[in-house]
Amino acid sequence: MQQLSISMVAKQAGIKASTIRYYEEINLLPPAARENGRRYYDQQIFERLAFIRTTQRLGFSLHEIQLLFQHEQQQAPLAGLWRQLAKQKLADLSQLLEQASHVQQLLQRGLRCRCATLETCVHCVLQHCQD
Repeated sequence: MQQLSISMVAKQAGIKASTIRYYEEINLLPPAARENGRRYYDQQIFERLAFIRTTQRLGFSLHEIQLLFQHEQQQAPLAGLWRQLAKQKLADLSQLLEQASHVQQLLQRGLRCRCATLETCVHCVLQHCQD
């Protein structure tokens, strides 16, 4: 199996080598094989990096991703932990969407504002918001 240097992995994965070293340091990646002090990886590293990237896109923090990997290493069923974390992400997303909708309404009110000064306009927008 071909061994890839950290720079080759970084280039193919589209991330910095320092990110790979950091992921290894915080146990998101297994320790790399070393030869003359240099890190070498096999092709499986790309699956692990893809999982990290995907879960980050889903809103998972590095700490939460660590929990998933630790759970997996204990050979415990991931379904329960995954459900728990996913439910929390859904709740967080609902709250974020609600906040975004609120901000959108404020901005739309601001576009309709005919006030002479910015200070008056902001006050007008916020006052309408509280009605």
